[in-house]
Amino acid sequence: MDERTGCVVVGGGPAGMVTGLILARAGVEVTVLEKHPDFLRDFRGDTVHPSTLTLLDELGLGEKFDALPHSEMSSAGFPTEDGGMMKLADLSLLKVPHPYIAMVPQWDFLNLLADAAQKEPTFTLRLETEMTGLLRSGTRVDGVRYRTAEGVEGELRADLVIAADGRWSLARRSAGLEPKEYDTPFDAWWFRLSRRDDEAGATLMPKMRHRRFAVPLPRTGYYQIAYLAPKGEDLRAAGIENFRHNITEICPEYADRVDELESMDDVKFLNVRLNRLHRWHAEGLLCIGDAAHAMSPVGGVGINLAVQDAVAAATLLADDLLRGRPTDSALKAVRARRILPTIAVQTLQRVLHRFVMRPVMAGLRDGPPQPMIQMFSRFPKLAYLPALLLGVGFRPEHAPEFARRAQEPADR
Repeated sequence: MDERTGCVVVGGGPAGMVTGLILARAGVEVTVLEKHPDFLRDFRGDTVHPSTLTLLDELGLGEKFDALPHSEMSSAGFPTEDGGMMKLADLSLLKVPHPYIAMVPQWDFLNLLADAAQKEPTFTLRLETEMTGLLRSGTRVDGVRYRTAEGVEGELRADLVIAADGRWSLARRSAGLEPKEYDTPFDAWWFRLSRRDDEAGATLMPKMRHRRFAVPLPRTGYYQIAYLAPKGEDLRAAGIENFRHNITEICPEYADRVDELESMDDVKFLNVRLNRLHRWHAEGLLCIGDAAHAMSPVGGVGINLAVQDAVAAATLLADDLLRGRPTDSALKAVRARRILPTIAVQTLQRVLHRFVMRPVMAGLRDGPPQPMIQMFSRFPKLAYLPALLLGVGFRPEHAPEFARRAQEPADR
């Protein structure tokens, strides 16, 4: 089959769905390709930050989002040797409508966006449709090849291809774009354990001991836990008993429930990467989100930056797409708008990797350096700056006027 659309978005994650929604509200014919049959995949990024919550309000989706089962975190920090906490980021200090991070299953968030987008006559979501390659007219990307779950192959031509297909982006690789990799000293192993109603959940505080981190993220009815181990270490080979022992050693409070992990099949592996493209586009193609800059899980900022990329791209390119093909300078403008916020967040992550994560992974200490603890303890309002960077960003994006709507009532 040979078809045509105005813009094809590869990937139905947060970046892809926000891009599709905003472009469709501008009247652009947009098709989002998602290779899975639905959004129900566990251990994806589930943090929705203050700037994204404000965006949802502007899009008229704030009340519907608030009705989704979620928990809220207002601060994050590191434990100290005396049993206290060094508060690194205090979101309650932010002067924003939602001074907290909402923890919500990503499939609920994506379904909310998809439902809103499918109300627009120019929006199409194709599930179980996987991009297999790029189409070209000379040097220009002219669309994508795809294959459905039934094995049907086709070609979808477009004025612009937006690569929102994550850190292993096929669209990016097919366009010959290679990111610069930065050092990451750990990998993440994700799992969940039950959470009691009386257990506090407003603060994110990693646990550190014996070259390991455990980062419990409080969710409604359970903890989603990231176990961070030195990069390249194969925990599957050691087996589930060893894994349970490591968890209870770092987090003895979970000793009464660690048997909920029946095998290593209950633990999902994430190869942590931190990278960034120098050039985010090729002729006829633009990379956003993790396809342009894979983020470390430190701070949980990947979704927030991806969504802000999407808003910037849709806002800057909508008029061009309504008229035809965006120019090379228009695609460059998206990177120009988003590169400094991206560099700022990745720089903070690299600092934390170097001065907190790597020394712990090397067994040199079980927490942040003492000068950092003393500084943040003496000047607690310093926690405003990391909160601003992680929760809002240096250049928060807002919904363009054409995409704004009155609040839709929630189905409670």
